[in-house]
Amino acid sequence: QVQLVESGGGLVQAGGSLRLSCTASGGTFSNCVTGWFRQAPGKEREFIAAIRAGGAVTAYEDSVKDRFTISRDGAKRTVYLQMNRLKPEDTAVYSCAAETRPCTAGNDGRNPRKYDYWGQGTQVTVSS
Repeated sequence: QVQLVESGGGLVQAGGSLRLSCTASGGTFSNCVTGWFRQAPGKEREFIAAIRAGGAVTAYEDSVKDRFTISRDGAKRTVYLQMNRLKPEDTAVYSCAAETRPCTAGNDGRNPRKYDYWGQGTQVTVSS
């Protein structure tokens, strides 16, 4: 059974940085797209960024694309989300998700229903 485990969340002041990690364990799978989402209290889940197994970034949410960077290390089965110039409105639980083969053609990672596995999430709190 594949598990996704996020780490790296925490409390940071506005303007600071955090790097989140999403590591797959517990089994083998052929990954298509891995995405990051976030959900703040009282709000809907929001797409942040996604990356293909080959390393090509598929998309960023507009409000983060100049501040966040998604990347992956295949050998470590880990996808990262580097978050810079954090703002209080970035406060949320951040979760990663993985789509496995067969891959959905044209999937840019934005649709949460395309994913097969989800992590439990890691809290990011940005103080003003």
